[in-house]
Amino acid sequence: MKPYPLQCKPEFKERVWGGRALERFGLNLPGGQIGEGWMIGDHPNGTTSVVNGELAGMGLDQIREQYGETFFGSKGFSKKNGRFPLLIKLLDCQDDLSVQVHPNDHYDRLPEGELGKTEMWYVLDAKPGAKIIYGLKDGVDREQLAAAIEQNRIMDCLNEIEVVPGDSFYIPAGTVHALGAGILVAEIQQNSDSTYRLYDYDRLGLDGKPRELHIEDSLNVIAYEGSGATYMKTDLPRAGEWLTLARSPFFVTEKGEVDGKWSLSTNADSFVIHIICEGTGSIRYADGELPVKPGECYLLPAHLGSYELTGRMTVLRSYLP
Repeated sequence: MKPYPLQCKPEFKERVWGGRALERFGLNLPGGQIGEGWMIGDHPNGTTSVVNGELAGMGLDQIREQYGETFFGSKGFSKKNGRFPLLIKLLDCQDDLSVQVHPNDHYDRLPEGELGKTEMWYVLDAKPGAKIIYGLKDGVDREQLAAAIEQNRIMDCLNEIEVVPGDSFYIPAGTVHALGAGILVAEIQQNSDSTYRLYDYDRLGLDGKPRELHIEDSLNVIAYEGSGATYMKTDLPRAGEWLTLARSPFFVTEKGEVDGKWSLSTNADSFVIHIICEGTGSIRYADGELPVKPGECYLLPAHLGSYELTGRMTVLRSYLP
C-alpha cells in the first residue's frame, strides 16, 4: 500500500492534576480530570490506533509489525525493545505536577523492556505567572538533596522559572522537573512511562490515598553535575525556516511557521511527526490532502517523500537523528 500521513485516536489519562482544557482542540474527552492525551504512542500502557485512511482501526503496534521500515524508516525502532521509539503527548496541568525525575536507558532498576525518558516541552498556553521547576540549584549534591527531603524542605533546592506560551524546554534524563498549574504543553519524549517522584505536596491520588514516592530511585538517577538541560524563547524571524528546539540522541524537534506553501520531504531513515500548534492549513502529498488544525498530530511515513504544508500556522516537526 502507499504511505500516507497517519492521524491517531488519542489515549487519554486521568491525572490528579488534570482538567478539561484539551477540549479546546475539539477532542472528545472521557469523564474526569484528563491530564494527558497520548496522541501518538506504541507503549504497553497506551497504544494509539489510526483513524484515517486505509489503515483506520489498526494500532501503531500492528502497523509497525506489518509495514515496518516503509512507515517508520530504517531508524524507526527502539534498539532496546523494538517498539516505536517516541511518545507524543498533550498535557493539561490544572494543578502542580509532582517534583520528579526520569532515568536513562541504562538504569538497572528499569522494568524489562522499558526505556529511559528524555523529553522536551513546548508551551502551548500558560496563565500569567505560571511556573515550572527546572533543575537543582547550583551546588546541590546527593547528600544535600537527601537531607532536604528528610527535613521536608526540598523546594529550597529547586529552580523555578516563570513561563509564557512559546517557551521550549529540553529535559534530558536525570533532570529534576515539574510542570506548574495553569500550563498546557506539547511533549515529545522517548517511548517510556517511567517517572520517579521526589515530592508531591502531600496530596492524595485519585484513589484517595497518598501517591507513592520513589526517593531512592530518584536520588540514584539525578544528574547532579548537570544533565545538559536547556530552555529557550522561540520567536521566529520569518516563515519557511526551522528553529531547532531540542537535539538529543533520541529525537530532534524544530518549530516553523507556514505562510502560504512550504515544500518539504521525508527520507528513508525516519518518520516525521508534525504537531499543529496554532492556525489552520493542510498537508498535501502525492495522493491526497488533509486539512489540519491546532492540537492535531500527524505521523508522516518515512517513505512518503515530497509533501507540502499549506495555510497559515505554527507547527512542530520531530524526527529521529
